[in-house]
Amino acid sequence: MADRLFAPIGDLTLESGARLPAVQVAYETWGRLNAARDNAVLICHALTGDAHVVGPTGPGQPTPGWWDGLIGTGRYVDPADWFVVAANVLGGCQGTTGPSSPAPDGKAWGSRFPAITIRDQVAAEAALTDHLGIDRWAAVIGGSMGGMRAIEWPLLHPDRVGTAIVLASTGYASAEQIAWCSPQLAAIEQDPAWQGGDYYGTGTAPVGGLGIARRIAHVTYRSEYELATRFGRTPQGDGRFAVESYLDHHAGKLSARFDPGSYVVLTRAMNSHDIGRDRGGLATALQGLRSRLVVAAVDSDRLYPSRLSSELIDARPDTGPLHLIKSPYGHDGFLIELDQVGALVAETLNS
Repeated sequence: MADRLFAPIGDLTLESGARLPAVQVAYETWGRLNAARDNAVLICHALTGDAHVVGPTGPGQPTPGWWDGLIGTGRYVDPADWFVVAANVLGGCQGTTGPSSPAPDGKAWGSRFPAITIRDQVAAEAALTDHLGIDRWAAVIGGSMGGMRAIEWPLLHPDRVGTAIVLASTGYASAEQIAWCSPQLAAIEQDPAWQGGDYYGTGTAPVGGLGIARRIAHVTYRSEYELATRFGRTPQGDGRFAVESYLDHHAGKLSARFDPGSYVVLTRAMNSHDIGRDRGGLATALQGLRSRLVVAAVDSDRLYPSRLSSELIDARPDTGPLHLIKSPYGHDGFLIELDQVGALVAETLNS
């Protein structure tokens, strides 16, 4: 089990021009940086993930690894060969500076926490890279929101990334993705306990709104086929259906471990995602890409459909074919189908 570490990266100038002071980044590592310093791999987590990619629960770590089985001796990413780093994202709530963190006046940032973008999150990860003394990542790997950062990394830092592996993600947040986020944000921000974002220290939090947001999101993470075959119209005996109880379960799990303020900040950051912004559009942005690009989509993903992944390949056909992960589970297939994804990651790292 890796230990959670903390890096003070100093002040961070955001894409908006705002300056976020005294930023801290929480991270975990596996393996060692070799003498040539060319075996470093960065793993970027999705919306409600953190730096704990693999491993059990423990002190300060209430949940097991969210991608268990990917990293380990004899696994797809072996620490004997690779120095693996995963960081909690800027705006998060698992050790990295976010809305629940203390501002310079000692009070939680709350509503004062500035709006951030995916590029700001990469800037924080780049500062961590400097802190760790890593000149270049052999690969940056991420799925969903992590995939947004994985594709931004080589565009912002073309000399610091060998390969970007983008899983179940896109070059921009689509209208439908933003639309799905809208009721999630409304559920949290219209919860009376939200208090304008300044609920920290009041003894209450908008966990009801967060639970509703999670219910909405989780439907988009799974496929219609899985829900139909797993639950159908099975009743619970209390006038409700089994699928409703399933959503309640996931709402309760997230509400017990995740900060609603971070959920809002990170969701808005995802909405900002557009690699073509200020770069002449997606195709023009990718024409300047110097890193190898590997893109995979889940065939049953209705939130990040494969056609959006195909746009990345179409803009740079020399990057190779679109890899299709076959799964009945929908968007979450990039996490569930470990053997398919792991084999692709291992093949890419070792090629």
